[in-house]
Amino acid sequence: MNSPRTTLYRDKTNAKLMGVCSGIADYTGVDALWIRLAFVMTIFMTGGAIIPFYFLTGLLLNKKPAHLYSEPAEQKYWQGVRQNPKRTAREIRSKMKDIDRRLAEVETFYVSSNPRLTAEIERLR
Repeated sequence: MNSPRTTLYRDKTNAKLMGVCSGIADYTGVDALWIRLAFVMTIFMTGGAIIPFYFLTGLLLNKKPAHLYSEPAEQKYWQGVRQNPKRTAREIRSKMKDIDRRLAEVETFYVSSNPRLTAEIERLR
């Protein structure tokens, strides 16, 4: 099951021709200039045989929805997810452990300084 944020789209907002190269750039997080240069080099290396695949890809890919990312930080996050999902999951797990540790410290502070609250928590267990 693919999320709309992990799917390859044509990016017509940054497109030069059909938006395939800019869509690949958005998907991978690489600058569109480098993707376009690689495509031009591939045209010369294959003698132009790749051009029909470009147009076929342009016809088959859906347009990128305008509401896909609400801010640049969200776009960068999803590019990271697409590039290395395990690393992203590890980073999220690490952040959650840090939040849990800090919350436990706050809880310990309030429970240790409030005997009535400590008794109430123990009663609930």
